[in-house]
Amino acid sequence: MDENIPLVLDVDGTFLKTDLLFETFWAGLGQAPWATLKAALRNFTKPAKLKAELARIASIRTDLMPVNPDVADAAMEALKAGREVTLASASNEGLVGDLACEYGLSPQVFASSATKNMKGETKARALVGAYGEQGFDYAGNTPVDRAIWAKSRTALVVGHSKAARSLMRDGKLVRSFPGGWQLRDVIRALRPHQWVKNVLLFVPMLAAHDFSLASLLLVLIGIVSFSAAASSIYIINDLLDLEADRLHVKKKNRPFASGAVPISIGMIVSAALGTIALVAGAWLGLAFFGVIALYMALSLGYSLHLKRLRWIDIATLGGLYTIRVIAGAAAIQGEISGFLLVFVFPVFLALACVKRLTELTLAVNDERLPGRGYGRPDRDDLLNVAYLGMTGALLSFFLYSFTEQALRLYTDKWLLWMALIPIGLWLKRMIRLGYTGKQDYDPVVFAMKDKRGIGLMLIALTIMFWAAGLWQSWFGL
Repeated sequence: MDENIPLVLDVDGTFLKTDLLFETFWAGLGQAPWATLKAALRNFTKPAKLKAELARIASIRTDLMPVNPDVADAAMEALKAGREVTLASASNEGLVGDLACEYGLSPQVFASSATKNMKGETKARALVGAYGEQGFDYAGNTPVDRAIWAKSRTALVVGHSKAARSLMRDGKLVRSFPGGWQLRDVIRALRPHQWVKNVLLFVPMLAAHDFSLASLLLVLIGIVSFSAAASSIYIINDLLDLEADRLHVKKKNRPFASGAVPISIGMIVSAALGTIALVAGAWLGLAFFGVIALYMALSLGYSLHLKRLRWIDIATLGGLYTIRVIAGAAAIQGEISGFLLVFVFPVFLALACVKRLTELTLAVNDERLPGRGYGRPDRDDLLNVAYLGMTGALLSFFLYSFTEQALRLYTDKWLLWMALIPIGLWLKRMIRLGYTGKQDYDPVVFAMKDKRGIGLMLIALTIMFWAAGLWQSWFGL
């Protein structure tokens, strides 16, 4: 048997743990969204032209693409043995050529041009024309690769054990490699730990001293809606940030950046979660539906563009947190005090600054963060804005104590003023920990795990409940 015959590798899902078509689509949405959408709509039924257009619009780094380690090892072994290793893919020829150059593979590639889609039977004919029938080994991962496996000497099958068993029954020499994705990685992509932020929907209930079971159930449904919406947007954000995440010391391990979950699966899951969010929102009423729709639109705008704009991004983050509080009021169809919004927005603005401070403190150099508008020299400016937010929040809380609503809900005004102390200490602690890099990348998630911070907030709530006479009415104190 001739051991020097070429080894031919499919790219998408085989040599790479990703798909170059989807990579260029999402990179295009981030770099030139309107041109990308126009190209996708115009060439939806013309795959070869679509791939060429997206490759022209989007600039992607093939050197950052996640590689299937088992297939890469097989390729390196073949190269050491003196065999030719060639890439054959339905992806655009320019990108496939760049990828071959990056890994020292044969400069001759078989890939799609603007007029020919190198897939299935078309790819099989091209390889047989170059190497002859049974004159090459071929690695692939999808059912459409059966046409090429049928013409190869050895079928290297990534994932899809059924395909491997079928080929073996046909008498084909088969070599199997692990592949596919795991449900736990999809769940990880949803960032369920971030759902804890949606406890902010309870704020209007607490502010209004409404502890009824009916209100609780409505808010819980609202939390489900917001959790689904948030996860839907998190997936979109990750798909837009693929390159930036791959350059990040920790984010490179995220499911889509690492290739653990295919981009196509992420798109399906994101669409399903978005639908769940809107349906649940509509069930809660028109007001809540409007709030959840606004949240999703603003989140999408943030992911597409706003997060790259200095100061606009932290204002948007503060707004996204504040929208959750408004949603809590919409869920129970209750009123929301203007002073409450004036209080919570500066708090969340300060926390948005803390998020950026943490990232900058943990950065390894003074360059701007990938996909962001800040570098380490901006830390002092962000610190000042964080303290301004803290001051604004405390001042608005103090002024609230003189309003009619406060006089109606709280019998002891001076106790409300006492609650300012633990609130101020908590905000100062959050800002200090962010500035010194002792926080997680998300301050709200960190706050839910910070025992000292939780203690301060519980003290504040205890004082406020006492000021409202709730402890007295509940326990007869």
